[in-house]
Amino acid sequence: MARKTIKSTTVFHGKVFNVRIDHLEGLSGDEQRVDFVEHVGGVAVIPIDEHMRVCFVRQYRHPAGEDLLEIPAGTLESGEDPESCAVRETREEIGMSPGRLQYLGGTFLAPGYSTEFLHFYLAQELTPAPLPADKDEDIEVVELSWDEAFQQIARNEIRDAKTITGIFLAGVRLGKW
Repeated sequence: MARKTIKSTTVFHGKVFNVRIDHLEGLSGDEQRVDFVEHVGGVAVIPIDEHMRVCFVRQYRHPAGEDLLEIPAGTLESGEDPESCAVRETREEIGMSPGRLQYLGGTFLAPGYSTEFLHFYLAQELTPAPLPADKDEDIEVVELSWDEAFQQIARNEIRDAKTITGIFLAGVRLGKW
């Protein structure tokens, strides 16, 4: 059940997100403070080539302090619909354009402290159509078979939550289990 907002203050405006403090009317009438990240949302794409290999990207993630193997993903631009964002991110990150794009659903990434909602897409019938990468991204494309991807998840080598979720959603759609 939604709570009445008494006061809302944005305390930080960032490049990718803002931080907001809301004061809510609690169930017993008391005031509750909620600190959270405001994020416009994004997409994650599970690109599958004609050999049923998954195209991942390896990139350095400073908060994690290491390179992570992930599915292509990105933040929605102002006014951009998720499907257009999925096509753009696939072209920017792996240099391919999907001929077929299927929506797999979406999830909140961390609803306890963030508004970020991520839309998942299965991308197939890939054809070369690169776009320039974002200036701050140094990406290596890595292709893995389904078995290799599952093994890396099981060995805790793929540890990115959106990637594990995306592989699971695509696997269900494709009848992998």
